[in-house]
Amino acid sequence: MLILASNSPRRKDLLTKIVQEPFVIIPSHIDESLLKTSPNNLAKELSKLKAYDVFEKHPSDKVLSCDTIVIFQNEIFGKPHSKAEAKRMLKALSNNHHIVISAYTFISKEVEITRSVKTVVYFNELSDELIDKYLASGSPMDKAGAYGIQDQEFPLVKKIEGSLNNVIGLPTEDIIQHLGHYIALK
Repeated sequence: MLILASNSPRRKDLLTKIVQEPFVIIPSHIDESLLKTSPNNLAKELSKLKAYDVFEKHPSDKVLSCDTIVIFQNEIFGKPHSKAEAKRMLKALSNNHHIVISAYTFISKEVEITRSVKTVVYFNELSDELIDKYLASGSPMDKAGAYGIQDQEFPLVKKIEGSLNNVIGLPTEDIIQHLGHYIALK
């Protein structure tokens, strides 16, 4: 059985679009704050830890985990812990560009694959009014970088260079290319 080691509804939706085989969701419960590594390696290391956390309990299954981080000027913008922190992140990203890295790990009895994908995201200039409306929607609070590129009613993003699905949280194009031998794809 395929296990998605994530509680993200966005990852579930994206995976549903590319796999034929049924899958179950069993999120990992690792303490992400304990991992100390460089911004460029963080997503990979977190995806590995999450995958192994679930695979240890389900060694006969196939596990896919993913982690997404936002890097702005070498600072990691994770999920905000407060509206004030979300506002600070959005103000920093306004009229700037940043990097989104999603890393995934696939583990089965036969193979372990860990890969990461980078996308550059360019933000529009965000007014205080737009930021406040976006914060009031509640959407920024469960997303790395305090935003969801799929929140199209809020004109946050000017353009991207790379994979849109990577920014949403699951680099489906890369998964199709590298996991096609191990999972049944549509």
